[in-house]
Amino acid sequence: MVHVFSYHDKRYIYDTGSGALHECDDKTARYLKGEPVEISDEELKETLEAIEGLKREGLFDAPETEARPIKSNEVKALCLHVSHDCNLRCRYCFADEGAYHSVREVMSFETAKAAIDFLLRESGNRKVLEVDFFGGEPLMNIDVVKRTVYYAKEEGEKLGKRFLFTTTTNGLLLDDETIAFFNEEMENVVLSLDGRKEVHDAVRKTVNGKGSFDAVIGKIKKFVKARGDKHYYVRGTFTAKNLDFSKDVLFLADNGFDSISLEPVVTDIPDLQIREEHLPAIEAEYEKLCDEYVKREAEGDPFLFFHFHIDLEGGPCLSKRVSACGAGNEYFSVVPNGDIYPCHQFAGDKAWRMGNVFEGKLDGALRKKFAESCLFTRKKCGGCFAKFICSGGCSANNYHYSGDIDEPYAMTCAMMKKRVECAMHVLAERKSREKS
Repeated sequence: MVHVFSYHDKRYIYDTGSGALHECDDKTARYLKGEPVEISDEELKETLEAIEGLKREGLFDAPETEARPIKSNEVKALCLHVSHDCNLRCRYCFADEGAYHSVREVMSFETAKAAIDFLLRESGNRKVLEVDFFGGEPLMNIDVVKRTVYYAKEEGEKLGKRFLFTTTTNGLLLDDETIAFFNEEMENVVLSLDGRKEVHDAVRKTVNGKGSFDAVIGKIKKFVKARGDKHYYVRGTFTAKNLDFSKDVLFLADNGFDSISLEPVVTDIPDLQIREEHLPAIEAEYEKLCDEYVKREAEGDPFLFFHFHIDLEGGPCLSKRVSACGAGNEYFSVVPNGDIYPCHQFAGDKAWRMGNVFEGKLDGALRKKFAESCLFTRKKCGGCFAKFICSGGCSANNYHYSGDIDEPYAMTCAMMKKRVECAMHVLAERKSREKS
Protein backbone atom coordinates (compact mmCIF):
# COMPACT_ATOMS: atom_id res chain seq x y z
CA MET A 1 0.00 0.00 0.00
CA VAL A 2 1.20 3.51 -0.84
CA HIS A 3 0.01 6.41 1.31
CA VAL A 4 0.45 9.91 -0.08
CA PHE A 5 -0.06 12.83 2.28
CA SER A 6 0.75 16.49 2.76
CA TYR A 7 2.18 18.37 5.69
CA HIS A 8 2.01 22.12 5.02
CA ASP A 9 4.06 22.57 1.83
CA LYS A 10 5.68 19.12 2.05
CA ARG A 11 4.47 16.07 0.12
CA TYR A 12 5.28 12.57 1.31
CA ILE A 13 4.91 8.99 0.10
CA TYR A 14 4.87 6.24 2.71
CA ASP A 15 5.16 2.65 1.52
CA THR A 16 3.62 0.30 4.08
CA GLY A 17 5.22 -2.84 2.67
CA SER A 18 8.81 -1.62 2.99
CA GLY A 19 8.37 1.09 5.63
CA ALA A 20 10.08 3.55 3.29
CA LEU A 21 9.25 7.26 3.45
CA HIS A 22 9.87 9.46 0.40
CA GLU A 23 9.44 13.17 -0.20
CA CYS A 24 8.03 14.19 -3.56
CA ASP A 25 6.80 17.26 -5.41
CA ASP A 26 3.20 18.40 -5.59
CA LYS A 27 2.60 17.10 -9.12
CA THR A 28 3.83 13.62 -8.24
CA ALA A 29 1.66 13.58 -5.13
CA ARG A 30 -1.41 14.63 -7.09
CA TYR A 31 -0.70 12.08 -9.80
CA LEU A 32 -0.32 9.23 -7.30
CA LYS A 33 -3.54 10.24 -5.54
CA GLY A 34 -5.40 10.24 -8.85
CA GLU A 35 -6.19 13.97 -8.63
CA PRO A 36 -6.36 16.29 -11.66
CA VAL A 37 -2.89 17.66 -12.39
CA GLU A 38 -1.24 19.51 -15.24
CA ILE A 39 1.86 17.49 -15.99
CA SER A 40 3.91 17.41 -19.19
CA ASP A 41 4.84 14.22 -20.97
CA GLU A 42 8.46 14.73 -19.93
CA GLU A 43 7.54 15.26 -16.28
CA LEU A 44 5.30 12.21 -16.32
CA LYS A 45 8.07 10.13 -17.86
CA GLU A 46 10.52 11.22 -15.15
CA THR A 47 7.96 10.48 -12.43
CA LEU A 48 7.23 6.99 -13.76
CA GLU A 49 10.93 6.22 -14.15
CA ALA A 50 11.56 7.30 -10.54
CA ILE A 51 8.69 5.12 -9.34
CA GLU A 52 9.96 2.12 -11.28
CA GLY A 53 13.40 2.65 -9.78
CA LEU A 54 11.96 2.60 -6.27
CA LYS A 55 9.96 -0.51 -7.12
CA ARG A 56 13.11 -2.31 -8.25
CA GLU A 57 14.69 -1.43 -4.90
CA GLY A 58 11.63 -2.73 -3.04
CA LEU A 59 10.81 0.74 -1.70
CA PHE A 60 7.52 1.45 -3.48
CA ASP A 61 4.35 -0.64 -3.48
CA ALA A 62 6.31 -3.45 -1.85
CA PRO A 63 4.41 -6.58 -0.82
CA GLU A 64 3.05 -6.48 2.72
CA THR A 65 3.67 -9.36 5.07
CA GLU A 66 0.83 -11.80 5.48
CA ALA A 67 2.59 -13.99 8.02
CA ARG A 68 0.78 -14.13 11.32
CA PRO A 69 3.04 -13.77 14.36
CA ILE A 70 4.05 -16.88 16.28
CA LYS A 71 3.31 -15.91 19.86
CA SER A 72 5.17 -17.39 22.77
CA ASN A 73 3.42 -18.99 25.76
CA GLU A 74 6.16 -17.63 27.99
CA VAL A 75 4.99 -14.86 30.30
CA LYS A 76 7.32 -11.86 30.14
CA ALA A 77 5.65 -9.16 32.25
CA LEU A 78 3.22 -8.45 35.07
CA CYS A 79 1.47 -5.28 36.14
CA LEU A 80 1.07 -5.48 39.92
CA HIS A 81 -1.80 -3.42 41.31
CA VAL A 82 -0.14 -2.90 44.66
CA SER A 83 -2.76 -0.31 45.62
CA HIS A 84 -6.43 -0.18 44.75
CA ASP A 85 -6.61 3.13 46.52
CA CYS A 86 -5.44 6.61 45.62
CA ASN A 87 -4.77 9.93 47.32
CA LEU A 88 -6.20 11.80 44.32
CA ARG A 89 -9.69 11.80 42.84
CA CYS A 90 -9.04 12.45 39.15
CA ARG A 91 -12.33 12.92 37.33
CA TYR A 92 -11.40 10.94 34.23
CA CYS A 93 -9.77 7.99 36.01
CA PHE A 94 -10.63 4.75 34.20
CA ALA A 95 -9.87 2.94 37.47
CA ASP A 96 -12.73 4.55 39.42
CA GLU A 97 -10.35 6.90 41.25
CA GLY A 98 -8.19 3.92 42.18
CA ALA A 99 -10.91 1.63 43.58
CA TYR A 100 -11.63 -0.28 40.34
CA HIS A 101 -15.35 -0.34 41.17
CA SER A 102 -14.69 -2.41 44.28
CA VAL A 103 -13.30 -1.95 47.78
CA ARG A 104 -10.25 0.20 48.44
CA GLU A 105 -7.42 -2.11 49.41
CA VAL A 106 -3.70 -2.71 49.00
CA MET A 107 -1.79 -5.79 47.94
CA SER A 108 -0.10 -7.84 50.63
CA PHE A 109 3.50 -8.91 50.27
CA GLU A 110 2.32 -12.54 50.26
CA THR A 111 0.26 -11.85 47.13
CA ALA A 112 3.06 -9.88 45.47
CA LYS A 113 5.47 -12.71 46.28
CA ALA A 114 3.08 -15.26 44.76
CA ALA A 115 2.83 -13.07 41.64
CA ILE A 116 6.62 -13.01 41.26
CA ASP A 117 6.75 -16.78 41.74
CA PHE A 118 4.06 -17.14 39.07
CA LEU A 119 6.05 -14.96 36.64
CA LEU A 120 9.27 -16.85 37.25
CA ARG A 121 7.53 -20.19 36.83
CA GLU A 122 5.68 -19.20 33.63
CA SER A 123 8.51 -17.27 31.98
CA GLY A 124 10.15 -20.31 30.40
CA ASN A 125 13.49 -19.46 28.81
CA ARG A 126 13.07 -15.70 29.02
CA LYS A 127 16.02 -14.10 30.75
CA VAL A 128 14.64 -10.57 31.12
CA LEU A 129 11.31 -10.08 32.90
CA GLU A 130 9.31 -6.92 33.56
CA VAL A 131 7.23 -5.81 36.52
CA ASP A 132 5.19 -2.61 36.61
CA PHE A 133 3.96 -1.33 39.98
CA PHE A 134 0.58 0.24 39.41
CA GLY A 135 -2.51 1.52 41.16
CA GLY A 136 -4.38 3.57 42.28
CA GLU A 137 -1.28 5.11 43.75
CA PRO A 138 1.57 2.60 44.30
CA LEU A 139 3.39 4.82 46.77
CA MET A 140 0.55 4.25 49.23
CA ASN A 141 2.01 0.74 49.53
CA ILE A 142 5.69 1.55 49.09
CA ASP A 143 6.87 -1.02 51.63
CA VAL A 144 5.42 -3.85 49.55
CA VAL A 145 6.92 -2.32 46.40
CA LYS A 146 10.38 -2.37 48.00
CA ARG A 147 10.07 -5.87 49.43
CA THR A 148 8.80 -7.17 46.09
CA VAL A 149 11.72 -5.64 44.19
CA TYR A 150 14.26 -7.20 46.53
CA TYR A 151 12.50 -10.57 46.51
CA ALA A 152 12.24 -10.64 42.70
CA LYS A 153 15.90 -9.77 42.25
CA GLU A 154 16.99 -12.45 44.71
CA GLU A 155 14.81 -15.19 43.23
CA GLY A 156 15.56 -14.15 39.65
CA GLU A 157 19.30 -14.33 40.25
CA LYS A 158 18.95 -17.95 41.36
CA LEU A 159 17.43 -18.76 37.95
CA GLY A 160 19.66 -16.54 35.84
CA LYS A 161 16.87 -14.05 35.18
CA ARG A 162 16.94 -10.27 35.40
CA PHE A 163 14.04 -7.95 36.25
CA LEU A 164 13.23 -4.51 34.85
CA PHE A 165 10.94 -2.54 37.15
CA THR A 166 8.63 0.37 36.34
CA THR A 167 6.40 2.50 38.56
CA THR A 168 3.59 4.90 37.73
CA THR A 169 2.95 7.60 40.34
CA ASN A 170 1.09 10.87 40.79
CA GLY A 171 4.08 12.19 42.74
CA LEU A 172 2.18 13.27 45.83
CA LEU A 173 4.15 10.96 48.17
CA LEU A 174 7.56 11.35 46.55
CA ASP A 175 10.24 12.02 49.17
CA ASP A 176 14.04 11.78 49.27
CA GLU A 177 14.03 8.13 50.35
CA THR A 178 11.61 7.06 47.62
CA ILE A 179 13.46 9.09 44.97
CA ALA A 180 16.71 7.36 45.91
CA PHE A 181 15.02 3.94 45.79
CA PHE A 182 13.44 4.62 42.40
CA ASN A 183 16.70 5.87 40.94
CA GLU A 184 18.46 2.76 42.19
CA GLU A 185 15.89 0.14 41.22
CA MET A 186 13.44 1.42 38.59
CA GLU A 187 14.19 1.05 34.89
CA ASN A 188 11.47 3.61 34.16
CA VAL A 189 9.21 5.89 36.19
CA VAL A 190 6.01 7.42 34.83
CA LEU A 191 4.87 10.61 36.56
CA SER A 192 1.33 11.92 36.10
CA LEU A 193 1.09 15.62 35.31
CA ASP A 194 -1.43 17.10 32.88
CA GLY A 195 0.34 20.35 32.02
CA ARG A 196 -0.65 23.89 32.96
CA LYS A 197 -1.83 24.44 36.53
CA GLU A 198 -5.38 25.38 35.54
CA VAL A 199 -5.68 22.32 33.29
CA HIS A 200 -4.21 19.92 35.84
CA ASP A 201 -6.24 21.27 38.76
CA ALA A 202 -9.52 21.11 36.83
CA VAL A 203 -9.45 17.29 36.80
CA ARG A 204 -6.70 16.02 39.11
CA LYS A 205 -8.01 16.89 42.56
CA THR A 206 -7.06 15.77 46.04
CA VAL A 207 -9.45 13.84 48.28
CA ASN A 208 -10.66 17.15 49.79
CA GLY A 209 -11.50 18.52 46.34
CA LYS A 210 -8.56 20.89 45.89
CA GLY A 211 -6.28 21.01 42.86
CA SER A 212 -3.10 18.96 43.22
CA PHE A 213 -0.71 20.88 40.93
CA ASP A 214 1.06 22.89 43.64
CA ALA A 215 1.41 19.78 45.78
CA VAL A 216 3.18 17.72 43.10
CA ILE A 217 5.04 20.01 40.69
CA GLY A 218 7.99 20.64 43.00
CA LYS A 219 8.34 16.98 43.90
CA ILE A 220 8.24 15.86 40.29
CA LYS A 221 10.83 18.45 39.29
CA LYS A 222 13.05 17.31 42.14
CA PHE A 223 12.73 13.71 41.05
CA VAL A 224 13.54 14.44 37.40
CA LYS A 225 16.59 16.47 38.39
CA ALA A 226 17.84 13.58 40.52
CA ARG A 227 16.98 11.04 37.81
CA GLY A 228 19.90 12.05 35.61
CA ASP A 229 20.01 10.12 32.34
CA LYS A 230 17.76 7.27 33.49
CA HIS A 231 14.40 6.69 31.83
CA TYR A 232 11.28 8.52 32.91
CA TYR A 233 8.13 9.98 31.36
CA VAL A 234 5.93 12.81 32.47
CA ARG A 235 2.60 11.49 31.31
CA GLY A 236 -0.53 13.63 31.03
CA THR A 237 -4.05 13.38 29.69
CA PHE A 238 -5.92 15.92 27.59
CA THR A 239 -9.69 16.19 27.51
CA ALA A 240 -12.38 18.22 25.76
CA LYS A 241 -11.56 20.96 28.29
CA ASN A 242 -8.08 21.55 26.89
CA LEU A 243 -8.18 20.95 23.16
CA ASP A 244 -5.31 23.45 22.99
CA PHE A 245 -3.15 20.70 24.51
CA SER A 246 -0.02 21.66 22.57
CA LYS A 247 0.33 24.42 25.17
CA ASP A 248 0.40 21.79 27.89
CA VAL A 249 3.10 19.75 26.16
CA LEU A 250 5.22 22.87 25.67
CA PHE A 251 4.54 23.95 29.25
CA LEU A 252 5.97 20.63 30.42
CA ALA A 253 8.97 20.97 28.10
CA ASP A 254 9.60 24.54 29.29
CA ASN A 255 9.59 23.28 32.88
CA GLY A 256 12.53 21.00 32.23
CA PHE A 257 10.78 17.74 31.36
CA ASP A 258 12.37 16.27 28.25
CA SER A 259 10.41 12.98 28.07
CA ILE A 260 6.71 13.67 27.65
CA SER A 261 3.56 11.80 26.75
CA LEU A 262 0.13 13.42 26.55
CA GLU A 263 -2.69 11.01 25.82
CA PRO A 264 -6.28 11.67 24.72
CA VAL A 265 -8.76 10.88 27.48
CA VAL A 266 -10.82 7.71 27.23
CA THR A 267 -14.06 8.46 29.05
CA ASP A 268 -17.78 8.92 28.56
CA ILE A 269 -18.03 11.85 31.00
CA PRO A 270 -19.88 14.44 28.84
CA ASP A 271 -17.77 17.53 29.53
CA LEU A 272 -14.46 15.63 29.24
CA GLN A 273 -15.20 13.17 26.43
CA ILE A 274 -13.47 13.69 23.10
CA ARG A 275 -16.01 13.51 20.32
CA GLU A 276 -15.91 13.45 16.54
CA GLU A 277 -16.56 17.18 16.25
CA HIS A 278 -13.32 17.78 18.18
CA LEU A 279 -11.13 16.00 15.63
CA PRO A 280 -10.37 19.00 13.36
CA ALA A 281 -9.20 21.02 16.37
CA ILE A 282 -7.15 18.08 17.67
CA GLU A 283 -5.49 17.52 14.29
CA ALA A 284 -4.65 21.22 14.03
CA GLU A 285 -3.20 21.10 17.54
CA TYR A 286 -0.96 18.16 16.67
CA GLU A 287 0.36 20.21 13.75
CA LYS A 288 1.06 23.20 16.01
CA LEU A 289 2.95 20.93 18.35
CA CYS A 290 4.79 19.27 15.47
CA ASP A 291 5.92 22.62 14.05
CA GLU A 292 7.34 23.71 17.41
CA TYR A 293 8.84 20.27 17.95
CA VAL A 294 10.75 20.45 14.65
CA LYS A 295 11.80 24.03 15.36
CA ARG A 296 13.22 23.22 18.79
CA GLU A 297 15.00 20.15 17.52
CA ALA A 298 16.61 22.20 14.74
CA GLU A 299 17.68 24.84 17.27
CA GLY A 300 19.36 22.25 19.48
CA ASP A 301 16.72 22.38 22.22
CA PRO A 302 14.90 19.07 21.68
CA PHE A 303 12.58 17.09 23.89
CA LEU A 304 10.98 13.70 23.38
CA PHE A 305 7.24 13.55 22.71
CA PHE A 306 6.19 9.92 22.76
CA HIS A 307 3.80 10.06 19.81
CA PHE A 308 6.27 11.79 17.50
CA HIS A 309 8.97 9.20 18.13
CA ILE A 310 8.90 6.45 15.49
CA ASP A 311 11.65 4.41 13.88
CA LEU A 312 10.84 3.19 10.37
CA GLU A 313 14.24 1.58 9.88
CA GLY A 314 15.40 -0.10 13.07
CA GLY A 315 12.36 -1.36 14.86
CA PRO A 316 10.33 -2.70 16.39
CA CYS A 317 10.62 -5.81 14.25
CA LEU A 318 7.78 -6.71 11.92
CA SER A 319 6.68 -9.60 14.13
CA LYS A 320 6.02 -7.20 16.99
CA ARG A 321 4.27 -4.75 14.69
CA VAL A 322 1.64 -7.30 13.72
CA SER A 323 1.28 -9.09 17.06
CA ALA A 324 -0.39 -6.30 19.11
CA CYS A 325 0.73 -5.51 22.66
CA GLY A 326 0.89 -8.97 24.25
CA ALA A 327 -1.84 -8.37 26.84
CA GLY A 328 -3.63 -11.54 27.87
CA ASN A 329 -0.90 -13.76 26.46
CA GLU A 330 2.59 -12.61 27.48
CA TYR A 331 1.58 -9.75 29.77
CA PHE A 332 -0.93 -9.83 32.62
CA SER A 333 -2.28 -7.66 35.40
CA VAL A 334 -2.60 -8.84 39.01
CA VAL A 335 -4.99 -7.13 41.45
CA PRO A 336 -4.65 -7.07 45.27
CA ASN A 337 -6.43 -10.39 45.90
CA GLY A 338 -4.23 -12.14 43.34
CA ASP A 339 -6.76 -12.31 40.49
CA ILE A 340 -5.20 -12.15 37.03
CA TYR A 341 -6.55 -10.05 34.15
CA PRO A 342 -5.30 -9.44 30.57
CA CYS A 343 -4.10 -5.93 31.48
CA HIS A 344 -4.78 -3.12 33.93
CA GLN A 345 -7.66 -1.75 31.85
CA PHE A 346 -9.57 -5.05 32.15
CA ALA A 347 -8.96 -5.30 35.90
CA GLY A 348 -12.09 -5.84 37.97
CA ASP A 349 -14.25 -6.98 35.05
CA LYS A 350 -15.04 -10.56 36.10
CA ALA A 351 -15.78 -11.58 32.52
CA TRP A 352 -12.05 -11.17 31.86
CA ARG A 353 -10.70 -12.81 35.03
CA MET A 354 -8.05 -15.28 33.84
CA GLY A 355 -7.07 -16.95 37.10
CA ASN A 356 -5.29 -16.21 40.36
CA VAL A 357 -1.61 -16.27 41.27
CA PHE A 358 -2.36 -18.68 44.13
CA GLU A 359 -4.06 -21.08 41.70
CA GLY A 360 -1.10 -21.06 39.36
CA LYS A 361 -3.02 -21.49 36.13
CA LEU A 362 -4.62 -19.35 33.45
CA ASP A 363 -7.95 -19.54 31.65
CA GLY A 364 -6.96 -21.34 28.45
CA ALA A 365 -9.86 -20.06 26.34
CA LEU A 366 -9.27 -16.41 27.21
CA ARG A 367 -5.55 -16.72 26.71
CA LYS A 368 -6.12 -18.37 23.34
CA LYS A 369 -8.38 -15.45 22.35
CA PHE A 370 -5.62 -12.94 23.03
CA ALA A 371 -2.91 -15.16 21.54
CA GLU A 372 -4.83 -15.37 18.28
CA SER A 373 -5.62 -11.66 18.19
CA CYS A 374 -3.27 -9.70 15.98
CA LEU A 375 -3.26 -7.08 13.25
CA PHE A 376 -4.77 -9.52 10.77
CA THR A 377 -7.77 -10.35 12.97
CA ARG A 378 -8.56 -6.61 13.10
CA LYS A 379 -10.27 -6.53 9.73
CA LYS A 380 -10.87 -2.78 9.61
CA CYS A 381 -7.12 -2.20 9.80
CA GLY A 382 -6.44 -3.80 6.43
CA GLY A 383 -6.72 -0.60 4.42
CA CYS A 384 -5.02 1.69 6.95
CA PHE A 385 -1.53 3.06 6.26
CA ALA A 386 -0.70 3.21 9.98
CA LYS A 387 -1.46 -0.45 10.71
CA PHE A 388 2.15 -1.60 11.00
CA ILE A 389 2.85 1.21 13.46
CA CYS A 390 -0.15 1.02 15.80
CA SER A 391 -0.86 -2.74 15.42
CA GLY A 392 -4.60 -2.22 15.55
CA GLY A 393 -4.89 -0.19 18.70
CA CYS A 394 -5.46 -1.02 22.35
CA SER A 395 -7.46 -4.22 22.95
CA ALA A 396 -9.06 -2.76 26.08
CA ASN A 397 -10.15 0.46 24.36
CA ASN A 398 -11.47 -1.56 21.44
CA TYR A 399 -13.50 -3.74 23.79
CA HIS A 400 -14.85 -0.93 25.95
CA TYR A 401 -16.07 1.10 22.97
CA SER A 402 -16.84 -1.56 20.39
CA GLY A 403 -17.47 -4.70 22.45
CA ASP A 404 -14.70 -6.61 20.66
CA ILE A 405 -10.94 -6.54 21.21
CA ASP A 406 -10.51 -6.80 17.43
CA GLU A 407 -12.81 -3.90 16.56
CA PRO A 408 -10.73 -0.68 16.48
CA TYR A 409 -12.10 2.41 18.22
CA ALA A 410 -12.67 4.95 15.43
CA MET A 411 -11.77 8.05 17.47
CA THR A 412 -8.44 6.58 18.50
CA CYS A 413 -7.74 5.57 14.88
CA ALA A 414 -8.32 9.10 13.62
CA MET A 415 -5.94 10.62 16.16
CA MET A 416 -3.34 7.92 15.58
CA LYS A 417 -3.27 8.58 11.83
CA LYS A 418 -2.63 12.28 12.37
CA ARG A 419 0.08 11.64 14.95
CA VAL A 420 1.82 9.19 12.62
CA GLU A 421 1.85 11.69 9.76
CA CYS A 422 3.29 14.32 12.08
CA ALA A 423 5.90 11.84 13.32
CA MET A 424 6.89 11.05 9.74
CA HIS A 425 7.33 14.76 9.03
CA VAL A 426 9.55 15.03 12.12
CA LEU A 427 11.61 12.11 10.87
CA ALA A 428 11.93 13.56 7.37
CA GLU A 429 13.03 16.97 8.70
CA ARG A 430 15.60 15.30 10.94
CA LYS A 431 17.02 13.30 8.03
CA SER A 432 17.15 16.44 5.92
CA ARG A 433 19.17 18.28 8.60
CA GLU A 434 21.56 15.34 8.92
CA LYS A 435 22.28 15.43 5.18
CA SER A 436 22.86 19.18 5.03
